[in-house]
Amino acid sequence: MFRLSATTVLACVALSQTCVTVHAQSYPAKPIRYIVPFPPGGGSDLVARSIAQKLTDSAGMQVLVDNRPGAGTIVGAEAAARSAPDGYTIFMGSNTTNAINPNLYPKLPYDTLKDFAPITKLTSFPNILVVHPSTPVRSVKELVAFAKARPGQLNFGSSGNGTPAQLAGVMFNDAAGIRMVHIPYKGSSPALTALVSGETHLMFGSLASTLPFVRNGRLRALAVTSAKRSAAIPEMPTIAESGYPGFEAITWHGLLAPAGTPPAIIERLNAEVVKILRAGDFKSWLLAQGADAAPSTPEEFGAFMKSELALYATLIKKSGMKPD
Repeated sequence: MFRLSATTVLACVALSQTCVTVHAQSYPAKPIRYIVPFPPGGGSDLVARSIAQKLTDSAGMQVLVDNRPGAGTIVGAEAAARSAPDGYTIFMGSNTTNAINPNLYPKLPYDTLKDFAPITKLTSFPNILVVHPSTPVRSVKELVAFAKARPGQLNFGSSGNGTPAQLAGVMFNDAAGIRMVHIPYKGSSPALTALVSGETHLMFGSLASTLPFVRNGRLRALAVTSAKRSAAIPEMPTIAESGYPGFEAITWHGLLAPAGTPPAIIERLNAEVVKILRAGDFKSWLLAQGADAAPSTPEEFGAFMKSELALYATLIKKSGMKPD
């Protein structure tokens, strides 16, 4: 039987570690593909492209966005999970991809924890609770009282089943002890159009899309869904401070790589992206998009994803939600 001596084994380990170090030092030697599981032009795509441009301009990394929309982000996630873990593929994760879908679909072509290596959390998008002006409420407290007096008569629209907007409504129903009916639409724009026209009573919309209608009086804002007030609209209270401590329903994005990507490369990517997220000009740009920068360590982001998986498991089970 062929046996390796202890000295030979140690030499092999040392050589392997040296190769990893050299690889990390020379990284990147070619363009990096940034898979974004959303179509071009939307808020998620704009954030990804801005980060890609910053990495190209300031970090000497040529980062190319590869939009892979489809099947509620599953198409892009599968492509990223099956890519080589060499540092030349990164992926825009989100609560849809990495927390909702794993609890909504019994079979997925990826495992959100086993198939991805966390790099950093990127952004936090607070939603805003808005009502049609014909709904006679001006605060969260008034809305809850109005809904309790009319169980099952109020409805809220969303961009579709299993979306963060729907789950914000499910979470609010649960926290307030009320029963509002969910009406899914095929996208956030149709849902917003339905609310503005008075077809629905309320929705949990993005700041960027709803604030123009709030400011021109076609919608009335009651509260934001983040744990803290948003710097984009600091006068607006949170649902948490409106009588529901601990309430938080946000849309988040994060940066991931295929599992097995060398730790040194993960650390390099984390350092470069966190630097971008902490820059004043980029934070201001994000605020204009209705988002907050949310840099983290890889370990913090990994723990956060686990907590989100558990949160949505409970919500989806309670709601009896099924995929379309």
